[in-house]
Amino acid sequence: MKIQAKDRKTLLKAALGEINSDLAIINANVVNVFNGEVSKANVFVKDGFIAHVEYDDFADIKADEVIDAQGQYLIPGLIDAHVHIESSMMVPRNFAKAVIPHGTTTVVTDPHEIGNVWGKEGVIYMHNDGDNLPMRQLIDIPSCVPAVPGMENAGAEFFAEEIEELSSLERVIGLAEVMDFLGVINGEDRMMDIIAAAEKKGLYIQGHAPFLSGRALSAYLCGGPRTCHESRETTEAYLKHRSGMYIDMRDSSMCKNVPAIWAAIKNSRYLDQLCLCTDDRESEDILKIGHMNDVVRVAIKNGMNPVDAIRSCTYNTAREIGLKNLGAVAPGYVADMVILPDLNEMKPHMVFFEGQKVAEDGKMTVRIEDRSFDLETRNSVSVKDLTIEDFRIKAPIENGEVECNIMDFGDINSSNTVCSAATLKVKDGYLVLDDPDMMYVAVVNRYPGNDNIAVHVVRGFGTKKGALASTVSHDSHNLTIVYDKPENALVAANELKKVGGGMCAVDEDGTIIHTLALPVGGLLSTKVAEELAEDANQMKQANRALGLTDLENPILRIVTLALPVIPDVKMSDLGLVDVNKKELIPLFK
Repeated sequence: MKIQAKDRKTLLKAALGEINSDLAIINANVVNVFNGEVSKANVFVKDGFIAHVEYDDFADIKADEVIDAQGQYLIPGLIDAHVHIESSMMVPRNFAKAVIPHGTTTVVTDPHEIGNVWGKEGVIYMHNDGDNLPMRQLIDIPSCVPAVPGMENAGAEFFAEEIEELSSLERVIGLAEVMDFLGVINGEDRMMDIIAAAEKKGLYIQGHAPFLSGRALSAYLCGGPRTCHESRETTEAYLKHRSGMYIDMRDSSMCKNVPAIWAAIKNSRYLDQLCLCTDDRESEDILKIGHMNDVVRVAIKNGMNPVDAIRSCTYNTAREIGLKNLGAVAPGYVADMVILPDLNEMKPHMVFFEGQKVAEDGKMTVRIEDRSFDLETRNSVSVKDLTIEDFRIKAPIENGEVECNIMDFGDINSSNTVCSAATLKVKDGYLVLDDPDMMYVAVVNRYPGNDNIAVHVVRGFGTKKGALASTVSHDSHNLTIVYDKPENALVAANELKKVGGGMCAVDEDGTIIHTLALPVGGLLSTKVAEELAEDANQMKQANRALGLTDLENPILRIVTLALPVIPDVKMSDLGLVDVNKKELIPLFK
C-alpha cells in the first residue's frame, strides 16, 4: 500500500526542476536508511512528498521556502510500531501535542482499551479525534475484545463482523495484537474468522506472543500474525527473530525490553525485521524523556548503531505495516522528516509532517484545535450499589484454617504472576489475612447488565495498607481493587463510580489520599499533558504512601493484574484465571 500523491505530474515536474518545490532543506547530513550512509545533501519537497534529494549539485535551489540545516542531521519522521494512546491517559489530539515535538510523525495505535469499554463506538471515537492532525495516527482494529472470551467480561465483544465494519474507517491499516494466542494456536473458530476477515480486507496482522517457542510459535505464525512486541527474554527474542517474526523492541513506562532483545539479535546479519515501539507510555514520561526518540536513544545506549536504530524506527516499521513510501528521505516518499544536531542524543530541532514544519525546539509550531465529543461526557462506570459484604470472602468453614490457591507476584518489577498454595485463617466464617505481604483483590464488572464481582487473595503486589483501585485495568478495564479490608475497598469503589473512573488511593483509616479522575471511558482525561502529568504524579505519590516504594512507576502496578493473556495466572471478574489452560482456579482447595 502507498500513500498517494496529490498530483503525480506536479511531483514529477518538481523532481525534474521544471517548477519550484515548496520547500528545500539544504546543507543537511541526510541519514540514508537504504545503504546506511550519512551524506551531505539538499532535499526538495512538493505537495508533502520528497521530490528530489541532491547529493552532488548544490548550486540551483528552486524552492519557495529554504531552510538551512547547517550541517545537522536529517532523518525520516519516527514511527511507533505499536502503541495504545489510551495508556498515555490523553485523548488523541492531546497525545499528538505531546509526541510531535519529540519527532514522532506516525503511530500505529491499537484502541482496544476503549474498545473494551465502548465497543465500536470507542474505536470510531479514537479514529475521529485523530483526524486532521499534524501527525499520522494509523488504526489497528482491536482483535481481542474481550482478551479471552469465557475468562472475563468486558463492555463489548468483537467478532469477524465488527472487523469487517471497522475496516472501512479511513486510517485503518491492520488487525491489532492478536493476544488470544491459544485461540490462534488451537485454530479456534472465533480467532480464525477474525483473522480471515482482516486478511480479506488486506490488513496486516499484528501479533502478541509472550514466551512462545517451538511448535507453539510455529503454529501461531502459521495462524497469521507476523509481529510481536511481547518479547522479554533474550532466548525468546532470538527464537522469534529466527522464525521470521518482526520484533517490535519495546520501551514502555512498564516494560524495558530493549537490553534483552538487542543482546539476542545484535550479532544477526540482517536487522530488517527489527522495529521499535512504546506500547504503553504515560504523559509524564513523554514530557520528561520523550517518545520514540527516547526509544531510539535507549537502543543506541545499549550498543546499537545509531543509523540502524533510526532505520528500525522508520523504514523497517513502514515495511512491517505495509506502507511502501513511508520511512525514508528519498524521492517519492512522504516528507515526514526530523532535523536534529546529534544522532546519539536524538533531540529534534525541527519536525516536519508532509513537508510542513510542525514543531521546533520542543514546541508545536502549528495549532491543534480543541474538539469535543458526546462520548467524553458519559460515565462509563456502571456498578451496582456496593456493600462491605461484596468485598469479604466467605470461607467453607466457620473457624480454623483452609488451604487456598492464591495469586503470587514473584518480582515487584514484573507483571508475571503464578498460582501458589497458602494456608489461611478463617474467623467467624470469613477469610482473614495476617501476612503483611498479602492483600485482598477484587475485580468488579463495571458494565451495564453485569454485576459480577470476584474476590481473591494476592501476595507480593507491593501495597502494605489501604486500598488501591483502578478502572485502568488491561484489557477489560473492569474496576480492580487491591485492599487490606473491605471498608477501604468500598470507599475506593464508590469514589471511582462517582468521578467516572480513573485511579484512587485510600489510606488505612478510610481517607482518600488522591483520585486521578479519568472520565473518558474510565481511561482518559481531556487535560493536556502538562496538567495530566502533574495529576498523575500526585497519584504516584499516593501509591508510594501505600507501600509501592520500590517501583520507578508505581501508577502502573495495578493495570495488568487482570490481563488474562500474560502468564501464568491473572484475575478477572470471574475469578483467578489459569492463562495457559484457559481455566478458572478455585480459591479454596
